[in-house]
Amino acid sequence: MSLRRVFRSRKGLSSCSQDLRTLKAEGIEADQQKLGGSDDEETKEGIVASPDEDCWSKMLPELLGEIIQRVEISEDRWPVRKNVVSCACVCKRWRDVTRGIVRSPLQSGKITFPSSLKQPGPRDTPLQCYIKRNKKTSTFYLYLGLTPTLMDKGKFLLAARRFRHGAHTEYIISLDDDDLSQGSNAYVGKLSSDFLGTKFTIYDSQPPYTGAKPSSNRASRRFANKQISPQVPAGNFEIGQVSYKFNLLKSRGPRRMLCTLQCPLVKENSHEGSEKSSVIQSPAASESMILRNKAPRWHEHLQCWCLNFHGRVTVASVKNFQLVASVDPSQPDGKGDEDIVLLQFGKVGDDVFTMDYRQPLSAFQAFAICLTSFGTKLACE
Repeated sequence: MSLRRVFRSRKGLSSCSQDLRTLKAEGIEADQQKLGGSDDEETKEGIVASPDEDCWSKMLPELLGEIIQRVEISEDRWPVRKNVVSCACVCKRWRDVTRGIVRSPLQSGKITFPSSLKQPGPRDTPLQCYIKRNKKTSTFYLYLGLTPTLMDKGKFLLAARRFRHGAHTEYIISLDDDDLSQGSNAYVGKLSSDFLGTKFTIYDSQPPYTGAKPSSNRASRRFANKQISPQVPAGNFEIGQVSYKFNLLKSRGPRRMLCTLQCPLVKENSHEGSEKSSVIQSPAASESMILRNKAPRWHEHLQCWCLNFHGRVTVASVKNFQLVASVDPSQPDGKGDEDIVLLQFGKVGDDVFTMDYRQPLSAFQAFAICLTSFGTKLACE
């Protein structure tokens, strides 16, 4: 209400004075509320006056979906995902479409945000990745295969570098191939081995579930001091172990592996008239899973041990392996399936290896397990 409207709608000096006092009181109240609200008509006008947002929200759904799909595919490195986030911030409709396209690996079979690297892979078909090795720098690079062949550039996922600490060996895993240190913001975890290189421990930079405590041993320390920030844990969290059995008799055959991992719980939802869907439960707890290498068969004609890699491995190597779920004798409801390969790793070139994984493993866990295969293990061969 303006002063001009007050003088026009009221007659007499007393009425004008009363209205002026009312306006003054309303102004003081508005100042006390720190601009919490003014006239209803002015507020409505402020909300409605957004023609740009209304124009973007009325875009055709087919065109909108095509735009977000192209933006999602164009970003092929970590952690650059600002364009996808910008699309989700345009309006509610754009956010819903982006949420439907950019999903977890368990639901879409694709790796999108860096958080997807620690989420379980798809259940039905494995995610096909490959690892490139640089022997000069002792660096390993993990890529997501965009096509069935290994000729494409691939989508960079993780990098790891091997460091010597006395008699022990560590692999620092990072999102940035140029910054491989535990103090980096791109640090995601590490792999630590014993003196003989037959027992490995996998550490995560973040707690795998609510209430998890970091490891207390000195080898799991992330920083020299105890704590540098409440948001950054000073220690690493143990999420798994990989061990290789000794071969004292020097019998012929591949290496024998045994893995114990902490994997997030996955719940399957089934509705009438719809397909089954898997959903990751809240990170309040995790389940323990035991994996072991699948036993190969002896080929009489070739005179060697063979495994069916379905064309994904072309070079014979002692590093090649396939992991299947094993029954945990300590858990009465433990289940194992030797027919379903959860992780396979094999050589296809001098410094190129394939890595295929599926639920319940994540890309980070699978990469850490494959790193244990590099290096000479005289006691296990």
